[in-house]
Amino acid sequence: MIPTPTRISDTAARASGLSEAELSRLLDLARRASLAGAEPLRRLFRQEVRVDIKGAAGNLVTEADHAAEDAVLALLAAETPDLGVLAEESGRREGSGSGELQWCVDPLDGTTNYAHGFPFFGTSVGLTWQGMPLLGAFAMPALDQLFWAAPGLGAWCNGQPMAVTPCPSVAEALLATGFAYDRISRLDNNYAEFAWFTHRSHGVRRAGAAAADLAYVAAGRLDGYWERGLSPWDMAAGVVLVEQAGGVISGYDGGPLDLASGRIVAAGPALHGEILAGLAQCRPLTGASFGAPELDAIAP
Repeated sequence: MIPTPTRISDTAARASGLSEAELSRLLDLARRASLAGAEPLRRLFRQEVRVDIKGAAGNLVTEADHAAEDAVLALLAAETPDLGVLAEESGRREGSGSGELQWCVDPLDGTTNYAHGFPFFGTSVGLTWQGMPLLGAFAMPALDQLFWAAPGLGAWCNGQPMAVTPCPSVAEALLATGFAYDRISRLDNNYAEFAWFTHRSHGVRRAGAAAADLAYVAAGRLDGYWERGLSPWDMAAGVVLVEQAGGVISGYDGGPLDLASGRIVAAGPALHGEILAGLAQCRPLTGASFGAPELDAIAP
């Protein structure tokens, strides 16, 4: 049996040396920053907004992404000018401090959903200590939901405490996952894993917003979640939500999560190991099996 990983957010809190009062102040700022980003998302939702493609096909960016990020960064810069920021649209900005604390900002998690009028999206603001998630908040304006969590301060949604489910097995679970933008160019695309778990569970939801999936695991609305191809800003806040709600976070191998790896497994303690075991059994499907035989020619 793979040992349960130590909660990375607890490790970050101990290593940072921040007091509970300091954590509370920074968590309050994360909450306010996520709400600041969510406000332009709410205002522009279902309006005519410009949609562009950045990088890989299907990777969209809208004027709402930029408006939300500007609002978040303005607040963070005003109140924590010494802290650096890693933001999805503008990249890395160094602070005047030591660099050990860094904000991780996804101004619009679920851009494709947003562009199509699907209300599963939000603004994610996490704080990391030496690359480890420490605290975070996530606002979903179309659904009027605000999630936040930090070590010693609990995990909350709209003022109500959150807890992961006690679901003991994949056979009884409702799961979630997602598919990275590079899925059209490689066989390691999560298709096999999706089929494996869909066949064995109550179902697998693919709603298109990683931070929201993690928040829903924390709130007990989903039993577990896995995904590959993510960025640090997709995960930083959500990791803390799940851990502080009693869940387990790891990489695919069961070891401590590395935000840079882009691979995450999140679930309640009773279910986490079974998801890992299932992932270990999956091998990529052939491209021909899903209508992309050209991928078989470039497979490693």
